Amino acid sequence: MRMEERYEALSLIFIDDVELTKEVTMAIDEVKLETGMTPFIFEKTSKDRADLHGIIIEFHDDIHRVGGGFFTKLLNRLDIKECEKDI
Repeated sequence: MRMEERYEALSLIFIDDVELTKEVTMAIDEVKLETGMTPFIFEKTSKDRADLHGIIIEFHDDIHRVGGGFFTKLLNRLDIKECEKDI
């Protein structure tokens, strides 16, 4: 997760798998419904590594830093307890 003034982003990097991608996007949709929040969502597949896939969730102009709550709910929903750095 990266945070700057009024900007927050969470990058979920995982293997390029259709079912896993569905699981992640469904969890994002559920948290969006639950919170009423609408972050920017970007999906990216590596051109260099066929096994690498990413979904990036961003909040711009997050004056009150509420995006962190969205990220926490999403990580809990996906049962992610530990994150790696610099993948």
